Amino acid sequence: MCLKLQFHDSGQFFSGQLSLRYAIFCSTLKLVLPIACCNDDKKNELMAYQRIRQPKLSDVIEQELERLILEGSLAAGQKLLPERELAKQFDVSRPSVREAIQSLEAKGLLTRRQGGGTFVSERLWSSFSDPLLNLLSSHPETQLDVLEARHALEGISAYFAALRGTEEDFARIYACLDRIHEKQQSNDVKAESVEVVEFLITLAEAAHNMILLHIVRSLAPLLEQNVQQNFKLLYRRPEVVEKVSKQRANVVDAIVSGEPEKAREMSHTHLAFIEETLLDLDREETRRERSLRRIQQGDD
Repeated sequence: MCLKLQFHDSGQFFSGQLSLRYAIFCSTLKLVLPIACCNDDKKNELMAYQRIRQPKLSDVIEQELERLILEGSLAAGQKLLPERELAKQFDVSRPSVREAIQSLEAKGLLTRRQGGGTFVSERLWSSFSDPLLNLLSSHPETQLDVLEARHALEGISAYFAALRGTEEDFARIYACLDRIHEKQQSNDVKAESVEVVEFLITLAEAAHNMILLHIVRSLAPLLEQNVQQNFKLLYRRPEVVEKVSKQRANVVDAIVSGEPEKAREMSHTHLAFIEETLLDLDREETRRERSLRRIQQGDD
């Protein structure tokens, strides 16, 4: 029995083929090989077996939903289909689905909204984001530290995306580039920053490393604040913004070409250029302020 699941995600659907019956079969098949025998003549006489226990359907459904959350297919804040639809997709009874959802609620992975449905918890990464990320984002001097940390995260994302990315991953990455370009054309720095962070999350998804993906997603607010602040400075030099876009495209080209080392190198080159430009702009601003002070002192 082959089953198809679909989940709402910002107006889009997540779909995948699941075999619930096969999952149940794998969970129940726990035969134990012989653990004792007297001799070769009697090796078939004494056999020890472990009792086969049929798992509850709700437990199997719960494990499948946990897997989808863990791998990022169900993201924080994403709405699940109604119980009736989930029961139909899983080909099980509604009480089994309801029991699985209640268990995940107790674990803090799902939340119910009165009259609004069931959602993946928004607080999946609360230990990452509150209140430390707010503290970091409120101090400008941490911005270069964030940029340095991005070298590690984005470099490894690019590396593994080049190794493991699928055609579907690449299509989503290209779509992110298109949206970034669109926001750039409209000079909407905030919207462009949001799209750049979505691009970084998409790279992490293409890397197919669940830990990396959850780390990047958990840092999304801090990354967005960092990207936006960087753009506000970089836009003082339009030629720099254009070069940054070309460098980002170079990273994608290396990923799609299946060149992991080059992808990581292009990512580091991209971020090093941004860092160098920001430092130069800071020095330029310092010189300007120094000149203004001298002029003011002369007037006095």
